[in-house]
Amino acid sequence: MWVGGVRVVILDEKNRILLVKQHHEERDIWLVPGGAIEEGETSADAGKREVHEETGLEINIKSMIWHVQEVNDGRGQRFVDYMLGEIVSGEPELGEDPELDSDKQVLREIRYFTKDELNHCQELYPEELKNELWEVLENKNYNPYKIRD
Repeated sequence: MWVGGVRVVILDEKNRILLVKQHHEERDIWLVPGGAIEEGETSADAGKREVHEETGLEINIKSMIWHVQEVNDGRGQRFVDYMLGEIVSGEPELGEDPELDSDKQVLREIRYFTKDELNHCQELYPEELKNELWEVLENKNYNPYKIRD
C-alpha cells in the first residue's frame, strides 16, 4: 500500500489543463497525471517521473498547490501533493504504467481541457479542479493543506 502520492497540474499556452483518463474500480476517471512516490524520491522528483511515464513530457516543478491528507479506516493514513508543473520539452502522448503488465494498463486517453470543459466533466477527480484550482492559479488566498474524508 502506498502512503504518499503526487499529481501534477500542467497548463498549455491556451490555459487548458492536461488530464489523463484512467480506468479504476470499473469506471473511467479524468485526473491530472501522477502516482505514487517511490522510496527515496521527493514529491517533485516523483511528479517529474510520473508525468514522463504517463505523458512523455519532460517538466519542471514550479510550486506546490495542495497537500491533501486522508485518514481512512480502510486504507490508513496517506497524502497526495498537488504540484504545478511547466513543460520543458516534448508533446503529450499517452504513456503507460511501468509497474503494470500490458494487459493491465489503466491509462486510456490524454487531452487538454478548458475550464468550461472541466465544469461539464462528470468523471473528474478531484472536484476541486473545477473551481478552486483556478482561484489558486490566479494567486488568490488559499490554504494548500486539505483533509479529505
